[in-house]
Amino acid sequence: MSVVSVAAVRLRLHPVAWLLIATLAAASMWFYVDRILIPYQKRDAAAHGHPRGNLSDLYPRWLGARELLLRGRNPYSAAITTEIQQGYYGRPLDPSDPNDPRDKQAFAYPIYVVFVLAPTVKLPFATAQAGFFWLLAALAALSVPCWFRTLQWKPPAWAQLVCMVLTLGSFPVVQGIKLQQLSLLVAGILAACAAGLAAGYLFFAGVLLALATIKPQLTWPLAAWLLLWAVSECRLRWKFVAGFAAAMAVFFAAGELILPGWLGMFLQGILEYHQYTQNQSVLGPLLGVSSARILECLAVAACVFCLWPARHYSPSSLNFGRNLGLVLALTVLIVPMYAPYNQILLLPAILSSIREAAGWGESSHVLRLARILAGLLLIWPWIATVGLMAASPFLTPQRPPSVWLPLYSNFAFPIVVFGISFLEVYRNRRKIASQRSIPAGRAQL
Repeated sequence: MSVVSVAAVRLRLHPVAWLLIATLAAASMWFYVDRILIPYQKRDAAAHGHPRGNLSDLYPRWLGARELLLRGRNPYSAAITTEIQQGYYGRPLDPSDPNDPRDKQAFAYPIYVVFVLAPTVKLPFATAQAGFFWLLAALAALSVPCWFRTLQWKPPAWAQLVCMVLTLGSFPVVQGIKLQQLSLLVAGILAACAAGLAAGYLFFAGVLLALATIKPQLTWPLAAWLLLWAVSECRLRWKFVAGFAAAMAVFFAAGELILPGWLGMFLQGILEYHQYTQNQSVLGPLLGVSSARILECLAVAACVFCLWPARHYSPSSLNFGRNLGLVLALTVLIVPMYAPYNQILLLPAILSSIREAAGWGESSHVLRLARILAGLLLIWPWIATVGLMAASPFLTPQRPPSVWLPLYSNFAFPIVVFGISFLEVYRNRRKIASQRSIPAGRAQL
């Protein structure tokens, strides 16, 4: 039973009432972004001379793919970067202008992303943009049942629908759709990969994991974990490794065929990207760069220690899905980009924690308090956007709202979710070890 259905029983709310509440929350978030946040950003850009073009994160990848596939031009070149800036920002950036953005919007992706975008390169960008909008929305919605499947959880259909509406109305998804961010595409692919593993389609899941590496910084922690998991029982899971290796070999070979030496250009682009953006993880703005790096390393080491016995777990188990949620929560914590749209990767950890809490089982006071805090941080953006939507008739440019109010939980939420996910996985590891006389790692749980 899902937490929504449990809450419906305890609060005596009809499923339709929950759907209406979820719809109100989602609508308020879209209203906030369309009617409050974007107009504020436009006024601020005009006041400070910041350039604004299409601001679509799809555009640099689409233009690079079009120029390579149709005209044979190098998407990593300075000339293509200048053309990208013309469309993305509305003009090329001026390095001497302190008001210009630091992000050059260069083509800093593996070359095989062009194969994903190949069907769109002959279309006008406006058409590709519109299609991508609906693709990202569909993937965000469908990722919910994929993660339910991975977690071996079968809530009522209406509860899944409520979760899908809330997901589509969360700020990370709304921001990702508005920006046409490939993070949402990768998140959908990873959800499908996890569901494929849970259903036993190992080769297909390996291919999907390889496809998700179009955004490697979001994929490498999960890829490292799943490959370790697969080789730990290679006799049973070799198809997953084969699918991943075969797909990566095809991607690399095809990329080398259309642009020889692309890997070196890509690595140089990534190095330059981190130099001119100086991106930080969610811990950076809170703790400073040095302290954040230390905690990131400790978080990785703690997860390795906690997950090591779990490399033998069956993909059809709840514990397997819970472990995937922890790895993705770690990814959001350590990835050098604190943009909210990456927090779509927290979905499996959130659902896993909700399921644990909905069971009202035994848990420590620390874990209970952490779940309460996470719940407050989770619903805060919707509380704020509903309030802003209700107050909107009384707001004017002379009486602006507190624009950033719904985003006050942006940095704290991923940290709390990671902490809860880690505690749940660690507690489960100790429970299994204490209950079984055989090594816990060998238990197919």
